[in-house]
Amino acid sequence: MKLCQTHLILCLFVLATVPAYCQRATFGLDFGQTSDKFGGLSSVSDAVGNVEGEVVILRGGGKGNWPSLVAGGEVRFPTNTQFHADEYAVYGGPMFRFGSHFSAGFHAQVRKILVPPSNLNGVVFNRLDFKLLELPFVAEYRFSTAPRHAFLRAEISPEFTPHYKAPVANYPLPNPNFDHGYDIRGIAGYVFGKWYVKATYETRYFKFEPTLGNPNQIYNWRTNAVMGGVGFVF
Repeated sequence: MKLCQTHLILCLFVLATVPAYCQRATFGLDFGQTSDKFGGLSSVSDAVGNVEGEVVILRGGGKGNWPSLVAGGEVRFPTNTQFHADEYAVYGGPMFRFGSHFSAGFHAQVRKILVPPSNLNGVVFNRLDFKLLELPFVAEYRFSTAPRHAFLRAEISPEFTPHYKAPVANYPLPNPNFDHGYDIRGIAGYVFGKWYVKATYETRYFKFEPTLGNPNQIYNWRTNAVMGGVGFVF
């Protein structure tokens, strides 16, 4: 809990100070429900919160239609960390405009996932934590150029082999062998000038090979999250 509070305070501080040096920024808070299923275990659902922010470091355009450069991050905190993961992510990348309503680009993103433990044959099994390099493709459509407008946003990313970190000393098993994975996020919202509301749906899947490092396929993981929230535009 202290680690989560430290990251949250740092996130709030950065998001409060960065807009003074950038051309546009957003800061939002979401709440909803996450459902996680590991291997053959039953799916478990609990409440989840998410703090996120994004800044436009350099606004594009001009005769060369240069892309905008954006950076941001998020902190995800479930109410029950025995079944769901705390997550921390930072990203940056270009966004290209195609006309006055549509933009698309990609982000280079680093995500840390504190994977929850599991019960394996009556014994608590501490899974390895993940550190991921992600390259999501991002597309956004705004229905108007006015300060008040609706928007749709989609983010799609393949998952790559994680960097593993053992949560305990003398971890007894070899690292699992990653097979494939993906993360898909869809967002619909409305901007009211200086603030906005939005709804988010996300689905993510990790599959690992059935080896000694993945007993009972306890690393095979599917997450579905539905959230709604509000935010501010600076």
